[in-house]
Amino acid sequence: MEPQAKLDPLTEIALRSLKDIAVPPPVSWMPQTWGWGILALAVVAAILVWCALGYRRWRRNAYRREALKLLDEVAAAMRHPNTREQGINDLSQLVKRTALAAWPRKDVAAISGPDWVAFLAAHGGDKESLAFKSFFNDLEYQHGKPPTSDAIDELVHSARRWIEGHHVSA
Repeated sequence: MEPQAKLDPLTEIALRSLKDIAVPPPVSWMPQTWGWGILALAVVAAILVWCALGYRRWRRNAYRREALKLLDEVAAAMRHPNTREQGINDLSQLVKRTALAAWPRKDVAAISGPDWVAFLAAHGGDKESLAFKSFFNDLEYQHGKPPTSDAIDELVHSARRWIEGHHVSA
């Protein structure tokens, strides 16, 4: 080891009297970040509004989800020969109940026959559903020849499309 050099006494006194450098306080970023804060709040607010609207739509469409569950049960009944007639009646009731859940009773309850078919066509996405027309005009009230499995599948498919896609004005 090298011997440490002895400093001059005046230099030692001068070194002891030195103080650390005074560091200024950090510069605030706040004026520059106000815009980012406002933008973050706007994004959070937009996400909350989007979630609230989605939840409201989900709640408003609860009757559709219930009707689709019941439609699966009705479709199974319609495919079985012993319960086909009851399934056909249940399908008619299901579509009517779905419409009653979506529109005021005074607008839907008294409609039947060709007016009912026109109502379904006007509010559903499928304006030319022959299965619905033939069902609500003829098949629902006739107890003769049972419909074929293809006709039943088309009818259930049309009912599913109508339940999923009917438009209810606000």
